[in-house]
Amino acid sequence: MCGIAGLFAKRDALQPRLGAHLSAMLEQLAARGPDSTGVAFYREPAPAGSCKVSVFSAAAEPPWRELGETLEARFGDASEPRVIANHAVYEVSGEPAEVQEWLRELHPEVTVMSAGTTIEILKEVGSPIEFVRRFGLERIDGTHALGHTRMATESRVTTQGSHPFSTGLDLCLVHNGSLSNHNRLRRTLAREGIRFQTENDSEVAAGYLTWRMREGATLEQALEGCLDDLDGFYTFAVGTADGFAVLRDPIACKPAVLAETDEWVAMASEYRAIAVLPGAEHAVTWEPEPGRVYSWGMAPVA
Repeated sequence: MCGIAGLFAKRDALQPRLGAHLSAMLEQLAARGPDSTGVAFYREPAPAGSCKVSVFSAAAEPPWRELGETLEARFGDASEPRVIANHAVYEVSGEPAEVQEWLRELHPEVTVMSAGTTIEILKEVGSPIEFVRRFGLERIDGTHALGHTRMATESRVTTQGSHPFSTGLDLCLVHNGSLSNHNRLRRTLAREGIRFQTENDSEVAAGYLTWRMREGATLEQALEGCLDDLDGFYTFAVGTADGFAVLRDPIACKPAVLAETDEWVAMASEYRAIAVLPGAEHAVTWEPEPGRVYSWGMAPVA
């Protein structure tokens, strides 16, 4: 089941309302995924020489201030945490890969959801409608965003096991479907140094893209590789710092709709999630072809 929503602002005027529009899309997809909800926003790049990290804590009173102090002591500069429900976003002076690894090794009490220059991931178990309210999604701006409402079928319901999954810097994936060769592929990718935090098959798909792009593939080439190397059925929506891309498996088992206006590009599992967007009645709307990569960005997606 599950529901996917993606929205890319082609013009600056839409960016302040990106969260409000994505919220409306997720609410339309609530029935497709009542178990958990997650979003990835691309917004406000960190200053040169710095990075963003999004972290989650299950503690009743998360140690956000203390964590910020230890980040500053280690890396020389760290912003006050921007707290969103049980998540926090920090800007830290340093390379994102180094900051992410340091947090994972020395602060296992928190979970690193994402790291990069623009990406911020938020996710939690429970109703999409409650998620939108609790996380204040309508107040978040950005250039583009992905969302996911999950009906769990292949792994248990946890915050960490919810979509989106990020296995590379500024890269995330949401998935509707199921992979049959993910365990074998997980072992292969682990030998290549890809780190996994859950048993979810969708995280393996994200890890595959991270590996292919690390080896020099563009995002489009990495997605095309999925057609040969991933068994199962899937609709993928993938975010990068530059934009987002969509791919359906060769038999297009899972539903998907794309729409485009002069103001935005949107993707969703059902048209009703697109119909709530401004100007949707004038959009060019189509069903993405099986096995074809579609991508949009501020610059060539790579």
